[in-house]
Amino acid sequence: MLRLLSVALMLVAWTIGSLIAGPRLLPSPAAVAATMSAEALSGALFSNIAITLARVAAAFTLAMAAGIALGIAMGRSRTADELLDLPVIIALNLPALVIVVLAYIWAGLTETAAIMAVAINKFPNTAVTVREGTRTLDRDLDEMARVYGFDRRMRLEHVILPQLAPFIAAAARSGLSLVWKIVLVVELLGRPNGVGFEIGTAFQLFDVARILAYALAFVAVIVAIEYLLVQPFERRVSRWRPRTP
Repeated sequence: MLRLLSVALMLVAWTIGSLIAGPRLLPSPAAVAATMSAEALSGALFSNIAITLARVAAAFTLAMAAGIALGIAMGRSRTADELLDLPVIIALNLPALVIVVLAYIWAGLTETAAIMAVAINKFPNTAVTVREGTRTLDRDLDEMARVYGFDRRMRLEHVILPQLAPFIAAAARSGLSLVWKIVLVVELLGRPNGVGFEIGTAFQLFDVARILAYALAFVAVIVAIEYLLVQPFERRVSRWRPRTP
């Protein structure tokens, strides 16, 4: 109920802001809804969202896989941590725009360059989160696994990953919000389609209603993913942990 109230308050504030700023600078919710409907009926809205989501999924998967592997290695090996700590810190603080521009310069305006640029921006965050989680692993469980003859795959599957699951879920949540924002920048700078490309085109035409229509439509999709996939996964993997009173 309170969430519905917050949405209503945002719409009221938006409407008031539109009356003050004027429809050219801030179109009303009704005008944006009409633009969104027209883009949806033409098919452009859905096709561009699907293209952007595909890029988000590819970059997110690569970043999570690389970040989890690197984080576990750094958390379990002091040598790996000391060797890779500085490069990870540099990658973590390097501006996303610099990575995107360099990727396009070095690899060309290609789909591979776009996805790799986004993944490189995200994976250090995952690596740091998983590293901190790895440092909190129960050493007694690890020792018990060794006593019972677990090989590396079994220890990873049955001992390490279940304990790291909450940290991975946290990295996934923050990573999803970061990845889709960077994907829009990547599309704006060097792709011929997608939500970012459409927003860039609308910017050149000063079509604020179209900018807001695409932005809000994609935000709605990301919010749906958050509530339908990310939060249920986070609750599921955290069930085994005792709750504090």
